[in-house]
Amino acid sequence: MADEWWRGAAIYQVYLRSFADGDGDGIGDLAGLRAKLPYLAELGIDAIWLNPWYPSPMADGGYDVADYRAIDPAFGTLAEAEAYIAEAHALNIRTIIDIVPNHGSDQQDWFVQALRAGPGSPERERFVFRPGRGDGPPNDWQSIFNGPAWTQVADGEWYLHLFAPEQPDFNWRNPEVVEEFHDILRFWLDRGVDGIRIDSAAVLFKDLDSQEESYTDHDEVHEVYRGWRRISDTYDDRFFVGEMWMPDQERFALYLRPDELHTAFNFDFLSRPWEAAELRASIDLTLSTHVPIGAPPTWVLSNHDVTRPVTKYGRQDTSFSHQDRKHGMRTDLVLGERRARAAALLAMALPGGLYVYQGEELGLPEVEDLPDELLQDPIFTRSQGTDRGRDGCRVPLPWSGKEPPFGFGDGTPWLPQPADWKNLTVESQYDDQNSMLSLYRSGLKLRRALLGDGSLTWLDAPADVLTFRRETLTCVTNLSADAVSLPSHEEVLITSIPLDEGRLPSDATAWIS
Repeated sequence: MADEWWRGAAIYQVYLRSFADGDGDGIGDLAGLRAKLPYLAELGIDAIWLNPWYPSPMADGGYDVADYRAIDPAFGTLAEAEAYIAEAHALNIRTIIDIVPNHGSDQQDWFVQALRAGPGSPERERFVFRPGRGDGPPNDWQSIFNGPAWTQVADGEWYLHLFAPEQPDFNWRNPEVVEEFHDILRFWLDRGVDGIRIDSAAVLFKDLDSQEESYTDHDEVHEVYRGWRRISDTYDDRFFVGEMWMPDQERFALYLRPDELHTAFNFDFLSRPWEAAELRASIDLTLSTHVPIGAPPTWVLSNHDVTRPVTKYGRQDTSFSHQDRKHGMRTDLVLGERRARAAALLAMALPGGLYVYQGEELGLPEVEDLPDELLQDPIFTRSQGTDRGRDGCRVPLPWSGKEPPFGFGDGTPWLPQPADWKNLTVESQYDDQNSMLSLYRSGLKLRRALLGDGSLTWLDAPADVLTFRRETLTCVTNLSADAVSLPSHEEVLITSIPLDEGRLPSDATAWIS
């Protein structure tokens, strides 16, 4: 049987612009990442997922791709990418890249040709162009980033963009588009990439005749991923992870059938509030949809699109939804860090794969006071400032030193770092046994030795306490207001905060054997 390494892997997400800057221009790059590979190896992760590293005008942080077979000059060269893949492999770290199939960049060659070729041309058939209705667009669809989902071109036709106007949607009913992405997959798999994260995986097909906004989860999409799977199966040990925000877990599970995607992000878990019943319901729902089809679950606390856990868990309302980022809501960062530590050990103990977003292991909070003029997320401008967007979780990492740029690089970082991050640098946390970094290092090391894919069994526990047994240990998370006694045990393997006279405090997790 193939080595299905992803089933229990710990995967670290690198947002390249903000990870480490090797050439001093204020933007993170491949040179910076290559220099930090020993840090990631020591942290105890199995793979790195990189956000798009392709040439891009950066209208949406690189998710507007101008060339799927090259590296953006700000990040380095294709040769450097190949060297990075090899160096990571030498440290037993695999590489997952991001492929964006729903849309390209309006500066991509194909789209430039489509504008030039005019209505009815084969070049336009690669995208979703339509004549308007009267003086307006073909329908009233709104963009996921706010504002209309249609933009008119000089000859009067309109093109669809579910995201920003700089991101025209491909027409997935066109065989040329299907074949192009098959070729892109082979291009990167041939270069040793171990996995592919599929951006906005469920929205490729649109029913433009529908009065509703009908673009999520059309049945046709499954044939696309069956075609992709047939390609990946010709390589050893490669996998897909889909990004689908879908409320219906039964529909979600269809993407994980044995001839489609290997895994998908579990946003249900990420979105739940810090409440025992909610978290248990999410865990049960996840396992009940994954286990019958043999797909490993994934557990995610944060990524480049969502509020950082230390901030989210320090709020009165600890749930998360994309439509309501709750910017500026009062946050108790001490409480938030305590809960984030407990949540980290809870997520690490669950069966399946784990994703860690860069800076999560440092306990970085959301930066909510970035100056308006520095914000780059199109959500901010397209919502007329009502949604401050996602830049607050994308601020460059603090590595060392007492003041910005905290060892990120020699230049001024593309987004400013808070001065009080001097206490959150890798250097300041490295030897502190009570730091968030030490907790992640210890937790990931234990997880690699003892856990991964498998099953869990719930054990009887007091109200607001989650207790389950894995093959090798028992995990207890106390979400109640008071300290609780631990079940009988031989050894306490790790705790998110110190025990209180042998009892597990409120908002804490322990692993016992």
